[in-house]
Amino acid sequence: MAETGGPAAGWRGWRDATEQALYGSGGFYLRPEGPAGHFRTSVHASPLFAAAVATLLRTTADDLSDAGHDGGVAFVDVGAGRGELVSGVLAALPDGFPVRAYAVERAARPTGLDPRVTWLSAPPRGVSGLLFANEWLDNVPVDVAEVDEDGVVRQVLVRPDGTERLGPPVSGADAEWLARWWPLTEPGSRAEIGRPRDEAWAAAVGTLRSGLAVAVDYGHLAQARPPYGTLTGFRAGREVAPVPDGSCDVTAHVAMDACALPGARLVRQREALSALGCVAEHPRPPLSLARTDPAAYLRALSTAGEAAELVGRGGLGDFWWLWQEVQGGR
Repeated sequence: MAETGGPAAGWRGWRDATEQALYGSGGFYLRPEGPAGHFRTSVHASPLFAAAVATLLRTTADDLSDAGHDGGVAFVDVGAGRGELVSGVLAALPDGFPVRAYAVERAARPTGLDPRVTWLSAPPRGVSGLLFANEWLDNVPVDVAEVDEDGVVRQVLVRPDGTERLGPPVSGADAEWLARWWPLTEPGSRAEIGRPRDEAWAAAVGTLRSGLAVAVDYGHLAQARPPYGTLTGFRAGREVAPVPDGSCDVTAHVAMDACALPGARLVRQREALSALGCVAEHPRPPLSLARTDPAAYLRALSTAGEAAELVGRGGLGDFWWLWQEVQGGR
């Protein structure tokens, strides 16, 4: 970068700029079309994903019952978009299943959403059940750091048009986070400072009285941090330059191990969904079915293809699932 120095008119850190671009007046995530109008998540790829989450919810309910919890179980969909996942989970549950459904999103409640869903701007406190955050943490805004030519780690400042410059040295809690989770030494190397995401996840988990919290996202671990960061943008299904003017999504991969609280475990999506029966129950149909029942063969082939997409290497199957059990008494 050509310039260094403190913020001037129009310059701000990436965290503040992204917050305004995504969630400010007219922000990207508050638009009527919602996230589904711009990119495809596991929820949009196949109803099999919601069915697998419903299976996890039922397992969580059984575990709570075994632990002495009586009454209904909560399902909390954090970063709910326009309610696609919570709607799919409700549809996949058996009739009469005792669930209290919550959708947590900063956008307004969409019209036509199942009336059983309570729409909130923050997770409800003191509930027991499954809290599920699919591709939420990657949109918790973070600052970006870069090492200058003298080896000093500085905050990256940005203007609404995406132009960057180096700002003041990173200090305090952000510097401590980098030293622990993403040390930078080489001039030009960059990192996203994930501390706000760690805090956001801890706060979400802390709302559960008992049950299970799961965060699903694309991310990385300490042994494989990308040397130049992962900040990028998405618009209308295509990756674009990250410009914090509200015209596109601004996102970055999550340092998943930094978010993990004591006792958490990390597994790839392919492993998680396989354990929940997503793949085993939907193998590729035999060719003989195409001769005896072509329509059934096409339906089965489509379902098998959806399952394969959800667990495929190099795609959705590489996502991380962060599992955090919460014991009663929190």
